[in-house]
Amino acid sequence: MHEKIIILDFGSQTTQLIGRRIRELNTYCEIVPYNKFPANDTSVKGVIMSGSPYSVNDSDAFKADLSAIRKRYPLLGICYGAQFLAYSSGGKIESAGLREYGRAHLSKIDGENPLLKGLKQGTQVWMSHGDTITKIPGNFKVIANTDDIEAAAFNIEGEPTWGVQFHPEVYHTEDGVRILDNFLGICGCKKDWTPQSFIESTVAELKSKLADDKVILALSGGVDSSVTAVLLNKAIGKNLTCIFVDHGLLRKNEFEKVMKAYENMGLNVIGVNVKDKFYSELKGVTEPEMKRKIIGKGFIEVFDEEARKLKDIKWLGQGTIYPDVIESLSITGTVIKSHHNVGGLPEKMNLKLVEPLRLLFKDEVRRIGYELGMPANLIKRHPFPGPGLGIRILGEITPEKVRILQDADDIYISLMEEWGLYDKVWQACTILLPVHSVGVMGDERTYENTIALRAVTSTDAMTADWAQLPYDFLAKVSNDVINKVKGVNRVVYDISSKPPATIEWE
Repeated sequence: MHEKIIILDFGSQTTQLIGRRIRELNTYCEIVPYNKFPANDTSVKGVIMSGSPYSVNDSDAFKADLSAIRKRYPLLGICYGAQFLAYSSGGKIESAGLREYGRAHLSKIDGENPLLKGLKQGTQVWMSHGDTITKIPGNFKVIANTDDIEAAAFNIEGEPTWGVQFHPEVYHTEDGVRILDNFLGICGCKKDWTPQSFIESTVAELKSKLADDKVILALSGGVDSSVTAVLLNKAIGKNLTCIFVDHGLLRKNEFEKVMKAYENMGLNVIGVNVKDKFYSELKGVTEPEMKRKIIGKGFIEVFDEEARKLKDIKWLGQGTIYPDVIESLSITGTVIKSHHNVGGLPEKMNLKLVEPLRLLFKDEVRRIGYELGMPANLIKRHPFPGPGLGIRILGEITPEKVRILQDADDIYISLMEEWGLYDKVWQACTILLPVHSVGVMGDERTYENTIALRAVTSTDAMTADWAQLPYDFLAKVSNDVINKVKGVNRVVYDISSKPPATIEWE
């Protein structure tokens, strides 16, 4: 069992970023709700408390009982976490008047304190809070301040507990990674969690869990399901059967290309072409969530039908990753969106679920893929949603609209690869809008479709910025799409970031 850091999530937008920073320091960590500390987990080495959108003085603020954690484990409170430590120990937290947001600089740094070891005086940190600690309890020792904040960082005397009112996890905090690394040192972490160690422990765990049981896995052509397949294949070999469904909403020629790639990897894959079924069931449907549900239900039906042709299947493999887990259910229990992983299958088919990647971020999955020796084109492939082009065609889905979008998408992605841009963005896609506009082609007026181009930069899809692609590249894509794709006379580029927009349009 890997040693781990537990991150208590109090609802901050940057909680996942804390997790990523800890993982980047070769230490395994898990994010759990603020009130769900795994009390009997002997592998826990330390605990981090995240920030929160609440004030500790709010009646509905998230508040945790820390009696089983404090003094037992090294503990680091970040922003709200630090204020909650002070508040729950008898300190005073008040509104800062003006919201303290943005860059600040630490002064009076206690360089002898193990948390701040190696920090330079005046180092830049990032603040983001509306409250501040105005009175610290008697056993709290201030170890750094800023011009505006007296207790920017503190250590509780007599216990391994620290708090910082800034965010060490964000890039703007210059020595943030050093602070987190110092905390891991305080926790006595070995920092030996690597792709190779993950593969070895996961394959051993899969062998033990699955033994001689048979597993089926739905492949999508994406990196998540592909890495899942290779890990399972490594553990159980011929007892894994993969099913690749062509629901008619894949990219141009994707079914044939992906089937060939999988066969070259030695995977046992069954390909199923059921385009007509999906086109028929989606006819006349325009509401995004309804489209997702029809595609998900149809996929379950096809997958179930294929699986029942096989014998003695006991497990369903899925390529679920950490952002899927986090986004599918928020800390308050509110569903953000129905996720593309086929949640109805295990119950319907009386199967147990195996998800070897469910605690990894996307870039970690890619590193695992490289370590497994998988082909680069599969590993570097941009994320592609389960409903496929179904959520990139706004409005009703028809075979003709699929044809238009596939052709436009093929031009866009091919040119991205040709111009050396594909690997520089997190995800690129085309969207067919339910908008017709007037155009002029030759001597004729046209009234045809609009294509939106989307490209974003990101590290884990929790946040994303629109990619600033070269104008001459965009001009080339627009020109080629309008000239070569019958039915399109206008191309636009999406310059929205996440949040508030999402990466996909539906």
